[in-house]
Amino acid sequence: MDRVLIFGGTTEGMEIADWLAANGVDVSVRVATEYGSTRYSDKVDVQLGSCGGAEGIADHIRKNGYNLVIDCTHPYAVTISEHVKEGCESAGTELIRVKRKDSADTAGTVCVGSLDEAVDYLIGKEGNILSTTGSKELDKYTRIPGFEERVIARVLSVPDSVAHAAELGFRGKNLIAAQGPFSEEMDFAMIRQCRAKYVVTKESGSAGGFEEKLSAARRAGAKVVVIARPQDSGIPPEEAMKKLAERFKIPMPEAGKRRITIVGIGMGGETLTRAAAKAIASADLIAGADRMVEEVGSTVSPILREYVSDKILAHLDSNPQYRNVAVLVSGDVGFYSAAKKLIEKADRSRYDVSAVCGISTAVYLSSKALIPWEDAYLVSAHGRYANLIGAIDTHPKTFTLLEGKNGVLKMCSDMEKYGLGDLKVTVGCDLGSKDEKLVCGKASEMKDREYGTLCAAIIENPNPSKRRMCIPDSEFTRGDAPMTKSEVRGLSVAKLRLDEDSVVYDIGAGTGSVTIEMALAAYEGWVYAIEKEDAAADLIEVNKLKFRTQNIDVIRGLAPDAMKDLPAPTHAFIGGSSGNLKQIVECLLEKNPDVRMVINAVTIETAGEIAETIKELGLVEEEMNNIAVTRTRKVGRYHLMDAQNPVYIAVVRGR
Repeated sequence: MDRVLIFGGTTEGMEIADWLAANGVDVSVRVATEYGSTRYSDKVDVQLGSCGGAEGIADHIRKNGYNLVIDCTHPYAVTISEHVKEGCESAGTELIRVKRKDSADTAGTVCVGSLDEAVDYLIGKEGNILSTTGSKELDKYTRIPGFEERVIARVLSVPDSVAHAAELGFRGKNLIAAQGPFSEEMDFAMIRQCRAKYVVTKESGSAGGFEEKLSAARRAGAKVVVIARPQDSGIPPEEAMKKLAERFKIPMPEAGKRRITIVGIGMGGETLTRAAAKAIASADLIAGADRMVEEVGSTVSPILREYVSDKILAHLDSNPQYRNVAVLVSGDVGFYSAAKKLIEKADRSRYDVSAVCGISTAVYLSSKALIPWEDAYLVSAHGRYANLIGAIDTHPKTFTLLEGKNGVLKMCSDMEKYGLGDLKVTVGCDLGSKDEKLVCGKASEMKDREYGTLCAAIIENPNPSKRRMCIPDSEFTRGDAPMTKSEVRGLSVAKLRLDEDSVVYDIGAGTGSVTIEMALAAYEGWVYAIEKEDAAADLIEVNKLKFRTQNIDVIRGLAPDAMKDLPAPTHAFIGGSSGNLKQIVECLLEKNPDVRMVINAVTIETAGEIAETIKELGLVEEEMNNIAVTRTRKVGRYHLMDAQNPVYIAVVRGR
């Protein structure tokens, strides 16, 4: 069986090693730095450190029985490539040298043959210089007068490189420690920050971010000094992979297929899992909101500070050199994160999409507060609507993400207003950071407490309510407003077939008895109670508080005018139309042609209007019922029957 040894440390080496290993080839990779060792899949045997020159390489090949060596070292690592070549010749082993693609047009740059020539050119120039040539030959810049102030050294973010640069006199604002390749925006920002008039770079090719560097320098008005790439007799990566595919009889990688890994980073810091850290370390682009990328530190670059899916995908379209992208999300990937939209929108014919789970905020806060979360209802009120009162009222525990301090104060104020002010609230502030703290107390006592920027809460309710249907008429605050009786109300709501997230209109809402029952059924949705009489609308507000149905908006006015600015409904109940039935239905159909409607009528005239409206507007009539309810009434020792007015119930839909 063939054994393959790759001298890596480059993007090309990582891609070839991962591809071979994924297809069952026995692959070992030799890299020079610890950072380089983290960029490979688990199937690759990664070895760290030098073999000790040509003879050391030959001994290592013989000892381990490698019969193919692939040199994927950096284009400027000429000495290492020479040692690899000599070692293979000594061991009698086949060698494939992989070279990078030619770089972009270097028009307008100053091309030199070595770093010494670049320094000679710069000695007579004025202005700051950004060095991006690494730390190995950094001592050559010390020939430039005033280099300590004029030259800014960008080196790898590893201790040896930073220490070497500091020993030479590059410190403070004149030393940048970061891992490339970098995006154009990152290079542009660095050049502007350094106020550099000159940028010194090696011709490192597309994989090394050379094109981005050229473009950034041109935008910033800096002159680029390019150290020409040494002559290389190798073959391009695509040709090498074709040769390897034929040799090992394995399929070529899918053309154009790139990898997006959505990484849940937990709270950041120590809560970052090993799997997440590995996915980040192996990526050639890190995307995420500012807070996300700051949590993972400066060892991962380049960075795209963006969390909107469309913008991330647009950036990838414009930057095809990025093949392995990590998109960072807070907490876990499956709980109200950007992952959902990115998974939906990423074109699977172009991207392999995977996810790495993280420690969710719910789990982290529960552990900190010593509160089991197995019976908790999980919801988010961060950047979205949530019926928190309905959730808190009907669950023993509710966990929610909140909009910082204002979100905490609003939730606690609402709890007090809806009669839940005595419940215990535990708020986690800035979890995972140095400012982390827990704030606990009754909801009614939380107004004057100090909170952080990022907040989540657990609310405990030892006696949660049960969601009920067919609520007795006697439980509603009624007044003189008309009210749909319990039996008719229960049947009408059932015929609507509401989902938990339905958007419902109650037109001619009266006391709001139907409104309340619909709000309890569509507890993750919203109900708009449209009522023209102020006294009746006031009663709806009273019943809204009484039944803790926060997901109701009372709209005062006459339909259809009062409903024209409302969101499109999925369902509508029409209990009173004031002679405007046809216009009301037309408005509903304009908002949603598929809207499902239940229309009640007590009079024969209204029933006739329903039939005429169905005919004129071409509605789909599912059923038309007449229900007559007779209730018992106790008189002394006897029970008498009291007949209620019969009610017509029409069930129709737009199409």
